Amino acid sequence: MIPLNDENPTELRPWMTVVLIIANTLVWILIQGAGEMQALEASVVVFGAQPCEITGACQTTGLGTSALVTSMFMHGGWGHILGNMLFLWVFGNNIEDSMGHLRFLAFYLICGAAAALAHVFFSPASEIPMVGASGAISGIMGAYILLYPGARVRTYFPPFFFFRIRAFFFLLLWFVLQLFEGMAALGMPATEEGGVAVWAHIGGFVAGLLLIKPFDRPRLVRAKREGVQLSHDEVAPLRW
Repeated sequence: MIPLNDENPTELRPWMTVVLIIANTLVWILIQGAGEMQALEASVVVFGAQPCEITGACQTTGLGTSALVTSMFMHGGWGHILGNMLFLWVFGNNIEDSMGHLRFLAFYLICGAAAALAHVFFSPASEIPMVGASGAISGIMGAYILLYPGARVRTYFPPFFFFRIRAFFFLLLWFVLQLFEGMAALGMPATEEGGVAVWAHIGGFVAGLLLIKPFDRPRLVRAKREGVQLSHDEVAPLRW
């Protein structure tokens, strides 16, 4: 299922969501060569989060623990980045709206780092670098299911179907599928785990569930849930 948009208008302009999308896109084009094989491979090796480097199970050739942050701005292909940026736009603007711009950036980065650590925990000896914004975006999705479970998401189900589904069911189904895939991968050799760091998705989602309450601004969330339009003077102190 591919989310196209949600029926959940925002109080704030989602500047930080836009900045993150632009940052990921610029990294993809300028550093990763828009998928050109040599640039792509070099960027993944240097900036990707390699579990065995972080745990000390192998020699460090990349950035070590710093890659917990840099890896979330790297991607493995056009489908990877386009899918991640779509999910970030659909769900990120409302989570930014619930906490303000800088708090949202901190929330995003912490969820992304937590997601990478979850992957490292379940694959500590893996030499395969992990890249992608999926873990941080999973944190956004975990926050969304708690804050706005009743919001409707316009969804495309390939190849022909368009329908609206409540966010709770969309996100719950997504999480359950990740959980089943993660459980199936337990005990599997790192070279056979496949190309998706599923436990990063799960770890990011759980981080979002746990962190949303310390980060959100109740007044913004309450206004959204009750359909109350806040004035400029009421919103201004909550923007950041």
